[in-house]
Amino acid sequence: MKQGLWLLITLLAALTLQVTVLDFFRVAGVKPDLVLIVIIFNSFLQGSKNGALWGFAAGFLVDISTGCYFGLNALTLAAAGYLAGEAKTGLYLNSGIRVATITLAVSLAAGVFQYLLLTFSGVFISPWLALVGIIIPGAVYNTVVALLIKLFYHPKMLFD
Repeated sequence: MKQGLWLLITLLAALTLQVTVLDFFRVAGVKPDLVLIVIIFNSFLQGSKNGALWGFAAGFLVDISTGCYFGLNALTLAAAGYLAGEAKTGLYLNSGIRVATITLAVSLAAGVFQYLLLTFSGVFISPWLALVGIIIPGAVYNTVVALLIKLFYHPKMLFD
């Protein structure tokens, strides 16, 4: 119960920062996805089932707060949480290189999945523009932010 409450508080804080302050920290037109990073950290520690569940809940909150394409973020973050959890429970604690690799891979996969969902919904964006202009820079930015978070905060402090 305590762990779930801390995770919920962390997700709400990340969402609040993401929709307000982080617009001022855009690099190359993208900003880090703090909610995705929190879901990835949680999935590292708790596994794929828990990651998918919390990912869906967090995505639902993002969808409510942004008000566009309802369900898009819920499905994307659920898939990302599952994928990160499959990387192996507890892996986050081992190495910065592993954190960077898995955060980059999950961020790229989430970006591609979100792009595909938008395409199936009838929203067309050039694949090249989406990949080079949004997905790759966003994944790199998420990876840098995840490494900074790992440097300053141990995830066990956040979710124990």
